[in-house]
Amino acid sequence: MNFLNKMERKYGKYSVRNLPTIIIALYVAGYVLETFQPAILYYLTLEPYRILHGEVWRILTWILIPPDSLNLFTIIMLYFYYSIGRTLEQAWGAFRFNVYIFGGILFTVLGSLVLYFVLGAGKQFGPLFSTYYINMSIFLAFALTYPDVEVLFMFVIPIKMKWMGFLYAFFIIYEFLNVGWVGKAAIMASLMNFVIYFLMTRSFRRVSPKEIHRKQEFRRTVRSAAPKSGPRHKCAICGRTELDGDHLEFRYCSKCDGNYEYCQDHLFSHEHIRKQ
Repeated sequence: MNFLNKMERKYGKYSVRNLPTIIIALYVAGYVLETFQPAILYYLTLEPYRILHGEVWRILTWILIPPDSLNLFTIIMLYFYYSIGRTLEQAWGAFRFNVYIFGGILFTVLGSLVLYFVLGAGKQFGPLFSTYYINMSIFLAFALTYPDVEVLFMFVIPIKMKWMGFLYAFFIIYEFLNVGWVGKAAIMASLMNFVIYFLMTRSFRRVSPKEIHRKQEFRRTVRSAAPKSGPRHKCAICGRTELDGDHLEFRYCSKCDGNYEYCQDHLFSHEHIRKQ
């Protein structure tokens, strides 16, 4: 994240603003071509063989190809992806959203080239590389950023984004296991930006051996210093003490009037106690 902060300070002024709007505009152009000149789409696909033989425009033009045929459901889904894309752009900032989207595009192009050289010359698989999984990565990033936001599943059932994210991940894994190696490479390349984003936003310090050892030593010290007659810590909400499990941690709330102690499950969710 420090690297991104430095890059944003240096190159943030060159960010492409309103990128979700541009993406939808490119899809609209693709649908126009699909309707009036469908044959031209063949010359726009991400085909490494053609790129290496002079058709270099394919490095970019493949993003014009719409992810699905145009119908009411597709329009609704594109509007949904546009909405969450705009939300992410506003939350992250234009530069980080640019890095995420362009990273997905770059990894897809590199993945197609690597696959071409692995399989050998003459193999053509351009139509398998599309922006479909890049759109999926936008959804997964939104679910990771706003896990508790509720949406209407099937336009009726309210469900939190984190459960929708798990559902999408299940479908991606299922699809990954049931396609050939070309399809697997396309999925991995398109979602590499999400994998990197996920790893960069996780804090692995709490699961490091040094941190685990420190916590164990702290708990042993607390247990040895606790009076024999009873527990030293007790949650004011659920009544649990350190004797109920080694995983429990307790803190005093600075906003409550009085010495009220809470476990980690209620420290941020309790109602503050105020003296009248």
